[in-house]
Amino acid sequence: MTMKGNALVIGVSGGLGREVYRQLLATGQYKTVIGVSRHVKQKSAADISHFISGAKLVELDYSKESLVKSFCQELENTGQFTRVVCCSGVLHGSSADGAKLHPEKRLEELSANMLSAYFDTNTVIPALWLRYLLPLVQGPLSSDVSFFSARVGSIEDNRLGGWYGYRASKAALNMLIKTAQVEYQRRAKNVSLVCYHPGTVDTALSKPFQNNVKPEKLFTCEFSVSRLLMHLNKVQAEKGPYFIDWNGKEIPW
Repeated sequence: MTMKGNALVIGVSGGLGREVYRQLLATGQYKTVIGVSRHVKQKSAADISHFISGAKLVELDYSKESLVKSFCQELENTGQFTRVVCCSGVLHGSSADGAKLHPEKRLEELSANMLSAYFDTNTVIPALWLRYLLPLVQGPLSSDVSFFSARVGSIEDNRLGGWYGYRASKAALNMLIKTAQVEYQRRAKNVSLVCYHPGTVDTALSKPFQNNVKPEKLFTCEFSVSRLLMHLNKVQAEKGPYFIDWNGKEIPW
């Protein structure tokens, strides 16, 4: 089997990230599959690196730019990375600095602290990876870099309102990806950038909102991730960036 370079999964502690990591390892197509998380617990469900060849799990506080920079610099001698998937994101719960997050239904629920927390995780962190990954994905092989986005980040498709911070942070992420593809096409013509809407997946992120979802529209992590990897095999750098859903359908920016 011909190896396809290296793969990197950012945010492997969550349900989707853990499944991306597992499925990429299962292909056996990558020299190394590195999983990165801010919280790696020994013998956790995510830590399969000790018994699978080519797996490597790394604990990294990637909310700190200096650590992302140094980590990427250390990987430059590993060889080209042909697949990177960033699964970092937050919708509700507590942010890294302790801010309590919940999707806002009314303007009166907006706050500077919540907006900052949404943007820190959903926009700023992916942007830092986008910057420092560039030398790792440049090369002779086709590469793709994907970010878990959301349909509610579509400005054109917004008809229901609400969820101000989450919507805005995902819309900002989409703009960063769309802008970066212009520069990538000058500096790394081999790289496709992708914003992916996984659908409503049975994870902790969607748990409080699942009562409003039809059973057939509540996807497993395995299904949504397998659809992502299937669609990634068809992307072309010159046609990027992509904003697609689990069914491969284009979403308006």
